[in-house]
Amino acid sequence: MSKQQTLNDSFSVSGKGLHTGLRLTATFLPAPENHGYKIQRTDLEGQPTIDAVADHVTETTRGTVLNQKDVKVSTVEHAMAALYAAGVDNCLIQVDGPELPILDGSALPYIEQINAVGLKEQAADKDVYIIRKKIEFRDEETGSCITVLPDERFCVDVHISYDSRIISNQYASLDNMDRFASEIAGARTFVFVREIEPLLNAGLIKGGDLDNAIVIYERQLDQERVDKLTAIMDVPHVDANNLGYLNHKPLVWDNEPARHKLLDLIGDLALIGKPIQGRIIATRPGHTINNKFARTLRKEIRIHEVQVPVYDCNQSPVMDINRIRELLPHRFPFLLVDKIIELGANHIVGVKNVTVNEPFFQGHFPQEPVMPGVLLVEAQAQVGGLLVLNSVDEPERYSTYFMKIDGVKFRQKVVPGDTLLFRLELLAPIRRGISTMKGYVFVGDKIVCEAEFMAQIIKNK
Repeated sequence: MSKQQTLNDSFSVSGKGLHTGLRLTATFLPAPENHGYKIQRTDLEGQPTIDAVADHVTETTRGTVLNQKDVKVSTVEHAMAALYAAGVDNCLIQVDGPELPILDGSALPYIEQINAVGLKEQAADKDVYIIRKKIEFRDEETGSCITVLPDERFCVDVHISYDSRIISNQYASLDNMDRFASEIAGARTFVFVREIEPLLNAGLIKGGDLDNAIVIYERQLDQERVDKLTAIMDVPHVDANNLGYLNHKPLVWDNEPARHKLLDLIGDLALIGKPIQGRIIATRPGHTINNKFARTLRKEIRIHEVQVPVYDCNQSPVMDINRIRELLPHRFPFLLVDKIIELGANHIVGVKNVTVNEPFFQGHFPQEPVMPGVLLVEAQAQVGGLLVLNSVDEPERYSTYFMKIDGVKFRQKVVPGDTLLFRLELLAPIRRGISTMKGYVFVGDKIVCEAEFMAQIIKNK
């Protein structure tokens, strides 16, 4: 299991805001474990902080706007995409105004700064939400749709279409986040000429220009109106007969708009609050549907706050029954773990197959066999004992004795034919031979039992 990461050092970027036109500076600082992304308004009294999560998005017109307790920060998506793609889990962003600077309209300046300072690994495990089933969100009115499917990694496919001769249909894909910096980060935001007046009338894009956006002129206007728009944007004269892209820097890729939509999607999904493992397929995405989908995933994560471990029955165990018997003193009929399939510094995953031949079913209960709850707790204790013993040299010379059991909950009965998955993790580092653990027992994707344990490691006489 990979570890959480934060920045190795702080960095700052400065530039004008896309919508406000203000000169802004944003400083990105390292943050402690389990901090997530937070944005602090240093220009306001008390320097309030916003949790950068999808639930706090209040506006999605030409950008993603966070608002918590009347504290607002907009145009966060490019920075969020860069942090997420770089593998940064914890970061505090300080900004001296109501939005992050637009810079060149892409995420590349952020990626370059992140690469310059580097990343620092932290002790806590990275909390990845693994997609186990298809989840879809569709907007019938706009035709937009976002679907996430199970996959071995995080990858994104984006399809865009417009009523435009310049960019009617485009496609972009990212199968490996390692290629985000070279294939996606440099894609710039874009706007159609026909959208400029309505956006200006709405008080937006005051800082927009040909240095931070691709402007697409795809429907011919009369020369007088074109001259008016170029004057508003403070750009050179444009011949109204010449349709195409209006920008100082040529397109980096033919499908740069689609790549930017992919960038925006990653930035908006970064507000889910934890990295996800799955394939995203987005048709005509935009900040509005991106945010609705991110909120849907957050609800799904809350329902399955503790995810069932991944179990591949074809995978070789980390510990088979012979190794377990070497470490644990338990024997028939009281050895209640068959194998260990995952073992980390702070967590362990074990398996037990419950058959009708278990001796306790003879009396509990003959007509309706149910595994006793106390044995579910004992089975967790045995798996937890293996985790603790793994932390000492010559584990065969030690035994683990449980000192306290708290917070035991039984949610569902266990019957013959069930496969139990146990996940136990340390709640604190082991000190003086004493450990505290939280344990869960799963059948399918449901928690059937949970408990907290305190145990002590004692050398055998």
